[in-house]
Amino acid sequence: MWERTLQDLIRGLRANKKDEAKFIAKAVDEIRHEIKTDDMELKAGAVLKLTFLDMLGYDMSWASFHVVEVMSSSKVHLKSIGYLAAAQSFEQDTDVLMLTTNSLKKDLSSTPADIAVTLDGLSHIVTPELARDITPELIAMLNHSRPNIRKRAILALYKTLVKYPEAISQARTRLEEKLTDPDPSVVAATVNVLCELTRRNPTDYLSLAPQLFHLLTSSTNNWMLIKIIKLFGSLSPHEPRLVKKLQPPITELISTTPAISLLYECVHTCIIGGMLQGPSGDSLARTCVSKLANFIQDSDQNLKYISLLAMAKIVPTHPHLIMEYQDTILASVNDQDISIRMRALDLLSAMANRSNLQSIVQQLLAHLVRDPSSAPQSATESLFQHASAATSSIPNSLSPSQSPAYRLTLAQRILALCSQSTYENVTNFEWYLSVLVDLAHVANVDVGSEIRDQLVDIVGRVRGVRGYAVKLMYTLLSDDAIIRNAGEAGSCSEVLWAAAWICGEYCLELSEPEKLLPYLLQPDIDNLSPDIIAVYIQAATKIFGLWASELAQQWDDDSLPEVKQVVESILNRTHEFAGSQYIEVQERAANAVELFVFIQADLNSYRPKLDLTASGSLAGSSMLDGFGQPDDPRFPKSLYLIQPLFSVYELNPVAANAQASVAIPDGVDLEAWIVPPPREVASQVHSEKLEEETGEKKKKIKKGKGKEVAASSSKKKTVKDSGDRVVLTPLESENESPEDKAQREKRKAERLAQLRDDPYYIVDDRPKPIDDVDSIPVVHLEDMPPMPSYSNSKIPSLRTNSHTFSSDSFTIERDGEMPVGATPPRLQAGSQPTSALPSGYATPVRLIPSFSEYEIPDEPPVEPIKVVRTKKKTPTKKKKRTAQVDGTTTS
Repeated sequence: MWERTLQDLIRGLRANKKDEAKFIAKAVDEIRHEIKTDDMELKAGAVLKLTFLDMLGYDMSWASFHVVEVMSSSKVHLKSIGYLAAAQSFEQDTDVLMLTTNSLKKDLSSTPADIAVTLDGLSHIVTPELARDITPELIAMLNHSRPNIRKRAILALYKTLVKYPEAISQARTRLEEKLTDPDPSVVAATVNVLCELTRRNPTDYLSLAPQLFHLLTSSTNNWMLIKIIKLFGSLSPHEPRLVKKLQPPITELISTTPAISLLYECVHTCIIGGMLQGPSGDSLARTCVSKLANFIQDSDQNLKYISLLAMAKIVPTHPHLIMEYQDTILASVNDQDISIRMRALDLLSAMANRSNLQSIVQQLLAHLVRDPSSAPQSATESLFQHASAATSSIPNSLSPSQSPAYRLTLAQRILALCSQSTYENVTNFEWYLSVLVDLAHVANVDVGSEIRDQLVDIVGRVRGVRGYAVKLMYTLLSDDAIIRNAGEAGSCSEVLWAAAWICGEYCLELSEPEKLLPYLLQPDIDNLSPDIIAVYIQAATKIFGLWASELAQQWDDDSLPEVKQVVESILNRTHEFAGSQYIEVQERAANAVELFVFIQADLNSYRPKLDLTASGSLAGSSMLDGFGQPDDPRFPKSLYLIQPLFSVYELNPVAANAQASVAIPDGVDLEAWIVPPPREVASQVHSEKLEEETGEKKKKIKKGKGKEVAASSSKKKTVKDSGDRVVLTPLESENESPEDKAQREKRKAERLAQLRDDPYYIVDDRPKPIDDVDSIPVVHLEDMPPMPSYSNSKIPSLRTNSHTFSSDSFTIERDGEMPVGATPPRLQAGSQPTSALPSGYATPVRLIPSFSEYEIPDEPPVEPIKVVRTKKKTPTKKKKRTAQVDGTTTS
């Protein structure tokens, strides 16, 4: 009479919140004593308290046997406690479940109350072994006289069939009979079970289509209709004849039903069942889209979500119907619910085409620049801002629509929309280039690398947009806003890389290239990343080369100070970068320094040429003296030094599989060592090869008191190869002590100094000739562009190959170039090959003038001097050299 009940346990927990663990430990000790008694009422009460503690997170698996004891009680109210505890605590691997088989069979043949409790508990604890043993009893329960037992048996049978699928063949006939059961709840339970089974294997239940169709047209229960519609959605893809049969009743349901859940299931079934295909499905598709559009405008967020999700599935077959509600869909991009915004973006991505791409992108850009204060606030945002204002240490944050994660997704979606299938939906590339630049300014997230790649790719593929791109990149380089914010997050400073590269590569499109040089060499670029600085240096070099070449064509001696000033400013900046710690910047700056030092020296040594036509006496004296060069240019030749280095061939886009199509040249071993192995290993391998070739082992010789040294430790080792030539192998360093090496180097230096002072010793400082002529690399010059002869009266223009394109006609090169010997890429309809040269060579875009060479009068050939060295007789005697000149020997 003093045992603690469940109500007492709950009151005690509430009263001991400060020391809850201690109270529960004491209660569990009491439960352990109570659960072991023979009193079933007391045991069931202990199990009930354990069930409550289990919901709080305390383990009760130790009492599983006592739970089985309560399950086998003859009293219904105690049996229900046992099944409740078993459903909550038993797992599939609980070992006491094997003891429940006979108890379950006994309960299934007992009173209706016991059967109901048993069926409810069985559906939670059934295992494959239990399912195998209990299936016959469950199938027999389908014919029970009471409808509530039949309904529970059908639902429990589904759990049994999931665990034991082999029993489906036994239960199939009884389940089909329950579709005509007089009780509607039994029919609804049967449809529910068949709907779940059909999703697993639809083809096995196609024979039930007539009975299900009858229920569809005769039933008024919305929940059962939803299940039947789902069931037909699974069957329709496997039976095409069902599509035509189901269209009339589903169309009527869509048009008449007020139940939104049933309406959505009908629309979803039409989509997945293929009912919107063909001429007969157009009217049904229009009806579905109109209903879904109404859902988007509904205040219920769930309806908005599912309607956007369903519309995204209709877009592939009926995009014209979805585009009628484009403004409504775009309004959802501004919704406060992030899930709705993401589904709206998915739908916009699916419905974008060539006709509506610009309007969609412009409206998406508007969401990136809109004022956050103008957007309506949700309850969550209002509470958050109120809490932020109350706590001064927490700064106010942006609204969800302006969060960095969403802005990044929105910016990436804009880029993906336009670049889909190599810009197939973009009709005006000038517009898209302006969109990329605008996106770099307003995105405020890290998408600069993606914008950079697309800028370079578009300008390389679309020739007609290069002029506009260079002008746009000029304005981007002259705007110092991005440079100032280069160190901040989301600055998109990578677009400056693309801007500098485009202006340098296509500098022919610049009207005044010299005005861009100060922006490329301004001091603020030190804040940029090293890869951008390297491209800035390269672009400045290219632009100067173009400007200097054009200046040479219209040379005026008054331009000399300006050129010197520009060269000096470039040298000053490149000298600063030549000491950079980044190898890419250092290498490009060092190369530029060498080029501009040469140009500066040539400009300093340049003297204006006299006008030969101004004074006849001067002209005559000059020609008579023989020093006049009428074909010499009237401008410094170094002005043409840089421009040919970058502009002989055009840089065209490369095909996607070009690298994989490059064949490995003959003689190239990709498995060979790039860096040779350690010296000891190489020396050992060399010695082993010599022993294999000569077939002789190193001989030991005596030296001093019993000391042995190898014959290979002598200064030279003479070996005869297969051609009977004498080969001298060098001294191996591992057999030489440091003292001997230092002494040998000293003797060598003294000998070289003595020979240098010897007037009879000829020192040959020329590089050694290459004995193997076949190893000399061969350069094929037959495909090089011709070099026209220079004429002072006619200098070819550098801009003769610039083409004029209309602003609304753009041809994109989708394939790109392939390497030599590979299959050339396919040409688009109406397009022309990009090069007249063999495959693998780029197209020459301009010709560089050549200058007249100096003429040297012919002279009789001089017979070379043959030098013959004599062998040394003794080491102590003076070295002698004999030379044979014209058959006479001298010493």
